[in-house]
Amino acid sequence: MEHAPTTAVVLITAYGDVRTAVRALKAGATDFLLKPWHNEQLLQTLAAALPKTGRKNGGSPKKAAGPAAATVLLGESAAMQEVRAIIEKVAPTEANVLLLGENGTGKELVAKSLHEQSRRAARAFVAADVAALSEGLFESELFGHTKGAFTDAQASRVGRFEAATGGTLFLDEIGNIGLPQQAKLLTALQNRQVVPVGSNTPVPVDIRLLSATNAPLHALVARGAFRQDLMYRLNTVEITLPPLRERGDDVLLLAQHFAQVYAIGNRQPVPEFSAAALRKLQEHTWPGNVRELQHAVERAVILGAGPVLLPTDFSFRNSESATASASAVAATVAEQPLPLLEVEKATIQKAIERHQGNLTKAAKELGLTRTALYRRLDKHDI
Repeated sequence: MEHAPTTAVVLITAYGDVRTAVRALKAGATDFLLKPWHNEQLLQTLAAALPKTGRKNGGSPKKAAGPAAATVLLGESAAMQEVRAIIEKVAPTEANVLLLGENGTGKELVAKSLHEQSRRAARAFVAADVAALSEGLFESELFGHTKGAFTDAQASRVGRFEAATGGTLFLDEIGNIGLPQQAKLLTALQNRQVVPVGSNTPVPVDIRLLSATNAPLHALVARGAFRQDLMYRLNTVEITLPPLRERGDDVLLLAQHFAQVYAIGNRQPVPEFSAAALRKLQEHTWPGNVRELQHAVERAVILGAGPVLLPTDFSFRNSESATASASAVAATVAEQPLPLLEVEKATIQKAIERHQGNLTKAAKELGLTRTALYRRLDKHDI
């Protein structure tokens, strides 16, 4: 690199461990791969490295066209290798894909990776969290609306389906929409056209649909809470993302990656991890999965007292608050026997208050899926 400083260097090794990888990155390597690698992973790594060289075929530096880097799915565990192998097979097809897995496992990253490796990669990737859309906004957001279609519709607006035409539409939290919305979504997918709110003219759409949920979709179908015909439309192929607790040494690999990202982003030296800190990370169950790990490392990098991260630099707030909540409930029951339903209702209300009405965070603290929390809200009339 001293002779050609603009060259991107990718380390490939059969004997790599986390410390070796970090030393390579500190020395100037763009990225690293462990043998054996998947071709899809190698191509993603090279695609991410090339724009950083600023050169093409020996020419003068130029701005890279298209996205700055491909989406890279880090992880060498058997579970993640299987996920990447499925992506490599499915991405070039037109198959609709349903992504299953717990919150924080990286479903949107997988969706982006599927899009980037598809024949639609040059067109738009449009995402929508459909669970966040009220019944009134569902059609407007997905199918669009015309000027004057409803109060405050001061101009016509293209919906997500039309915006994604030629590309990929990613619908997150698909398991949390109601039956009326499911019927409207199924109609759009069957007819491959949408009718904007306030219009009678169908608009043809050409999309590849990717969807995701952490809800037990097959169980919802069995209970009649989710349409079976819609599920068949969504899940030509299913990909289940493994929780972080089942990914072994990927925890350490991801921790080092996030440490580098946040140190560089905050213009700080990239810290090392003490052996005790690594043990603490690996022993934690990570109920929030990769997202929880990412936030834990970001806090440690920003608040850490020195160049080496120690166990005390990592506090797992979600787990600790959930444990404290459970202890508080147990204490309440011991001091003042209450009917179980009242205890459950009070616990749910306190969790929602702590998170200022954010049901996703409240559900995570309570150890519930958002769907399960909704059912309890209905049961207790909260």
